[in-house]
Amino acid sequence: MNANIILLIFIIYFLVLLFISRITTKKSNFDDFFNANRSSPWYLVAFGMIGTSLSGVTFISVPGEVGNSNFSYFQMVLGYLLGYFIIAKVLLPLYYKYNLVSIYTYLDKRLGYYSYKSGAFFFLLSRTIGASFRLFLVAGVLQIAIFNQLGLPFSFSVLITILLIWIYTFKGGIKTIVWTDALQTLFMLSAVIITIIIILNKMNVGLLESFNLIKSSNYSETFYFNWKESNDFFKQFISGAFIAIVMTGLDQDMMQKNLTCRNLEESQKNMFWFCVILVIANLLFLSLGALLYIYSDFIGFDIPARTDNLYPLLAIDHLGEFTSVIFILGIIAAAYSSADSALTSLTTSFCIDFLDIEKTKNKKKTRFFVHIGFSVLLFLVILIFNEINDESVINSIFKAAGYTYGPLLGLFSFGIFTNYKIKDKFVFPICVISPIISYLININSEQLLFGYKFGFEILLLNGLLTFIGLYLIRK
Repeated sequence: MNANIILLIFIIYFLVLLFISRITTKKSNFDDFFNANRSSPWYLVAFGMIGTSLSGVTFISVPGEVGNSNFSYFQMVLGYLLGYFIIAKVLLPLYYKYNLVSIYTYLDKRLGYYSYKSGAFFFLLSRTIGASFRLFLVAGVLQIAIFNQLGLPFSFSVLITILLIWIYTFKGGIKTIVWTDALQTLFMLSAVIITIIIILNKMNVGLLESFNLIKSSNYSETFYFNWKESNDFFKQFISGAFIAIVMTGLDQDMMQKNLTCRNLEESQKNMFWFCVILVIANLLFLSLGALLYIYSDFIGFDIPARTDNLYPLLAIDHLGEFTSVIFILGIIAAAYSSADSALTSLTTSFCIDFLDIEKTKNKKKTRFFVHIGFSVLLFLVILIFNEINDESVINSIFKAAGYTYGPLLGLFSFGIFTNYKIKDKFVFPICVISPIISYLININSEQLLFGYKFGFEILLLNGLLTFIGLYLIRK
């Protein structure tokens, strides 16, 4: 595909985002950056959260993974629903009760100073690595699609990527992101739907026929029951529930949007409809994955060794120029809907949790420089990923970041479900030791646990170890 066409799409796309930023920040004040004056329409938040929760990794990886694990990922999606129910009924009432902006200030009220700082630190660490990883993948796609053809280095594509995010978020923050994420979710889901329609047209298959086509293929197998394997239904369901709780309910990035709703009732309503849309969105991604593999057989296309490349390769080279345009729009939207809110939540958490910004003399100037600082940090981490140039190492770093959610699960669980006071100064060492022990158990689980393989439920073990550690230092 012509690089100039992609570049033009890229420019138009960001002009639209800048226009939205301009509109949403006309009457904004300092606090709007953090909580949007608690006036966001719940339905807009619900729709926009889809883009943030799915991200560019999901956009590429879930369709490709269908060839390896069929529809088993949907077992985890069903677990998400239980997790979101707990968020709506347990966590959101807690956050609204204390009128929180940063959710980690709850830990200060309940457990103490070091618990509070530990929770905020682990969020910053995990979100920085996670956001950098997602942007790294997208910058790689843009580098191939645009900047290689223009003779520009990878560092330039990363710089442009982050600079544009900074420009449309630095003033409006979460107030702008609630609107831009809704638009980007629309682009992402439209890309998936249009790609499905084009594939069906290429194969002369009708919409109703496509259901039977997917159902009769091996790819549609969904439920697995083998307790030793990582794709066992109960493992995936329970893991999905806890992943939803920690990566949405205990994550400043996701909760900051929920806390911009007018009141608790609207925030809970937002969570309910978010669940409905999320299930539909994931079924679309899985269906697209099955159709990509079926279409590959149809045209005799060799499946790439790295299945993440299947969707990009087919979309850009084998489904026509219009599909290429739609794919580029989709991948940009999927990446930026996750990255822009990550940058804003990192700024929010650092300003509130570590700088206590309300007590600083020049609040706007402080927030401005923190926002720049995290933009530079993301830029540097992405360049480090590029220098490593080893996919397995980078994936390992990304997975390691997931271990940092375990201490958050343990901290919040202990705070909510017990009445104990703790010796707060020992909390940070416990939060460091628990993920390390979890990792060691994970890599040796088959020898220690009679062939048992951990999946995502390692998160539950991690949180449990943190909980036990907190119990041991109770007063």
